[in-house]
Amino acid sequence: MIPTVLQHRPPAPSKLKILDVADRLFYSQGIHTIGVDRIITEAQVTKATFYKHYRSKDLLIVAYVEGRHLRTKYLVDEARAQLCDPADVLRALAALIGRTATRPGFHGCPFINAAAQFGDAEHPVRTAVGRHRTWERALITELVTELGHPDRDDAVDDLILFRDGALSGSNVGDPVLAHRALARAVERVIAEADSGTATIRLTA
Repeated sequence: MIPTVLQHRPPAPSKLKILDVADRLFYSQGIHTIGVDRIITEAQVTKATFYKHYRSKDLLIVAYVEGRHLRTKYLVDEARAQLCDPADVLRALAALIGRTATRPGFHGCPFINAAAQFGDAEHPVRTAVGRHRTWERALITELVTELGHPDRDDAVDDLILFRDGALSGSNVGDPVLAHRALARAVERVIAEADSGTATIRLTA
């Protein structure tokens, strides 16, 4: 039997360094503009080391998306551990988006950005983004359900749309105004849950 300590061996430092460099370059300059040679040079590793850890650029991109997901999940889990009221959790998530969007070097949502660069819906990168989006929808659905919103599915759709819009709008416009719009959407959903009356919505 393999000892437990060997079963959970931490990733090699070179693997982490490659991913750290890729994360920075992919997010700041775009996935398709960054080649493997650039990553190898900035990570100061050999080509053999790169391909030992990541057999292709696509696998590295998937690791980048999954790493961003884990970082997001950590922040969400931290907020949920500190706050009991689902309304406060939603407000905290909106505030987190606002802080993120006003930081130097913000270039929009990394998941939307990654998905936009791959047209094939079956591509592994789009699949990785889809897993994050599924997790995100499940989270919002859980919080809206805990609120007792009378029209849960529409409320979830609204919040996700405003989340996407706030991040995209912050990238090309005024992040403060975009965050205010998101905060208003969150408060409207909370007020609807408190009153038991949903805003009249158009049907297709």
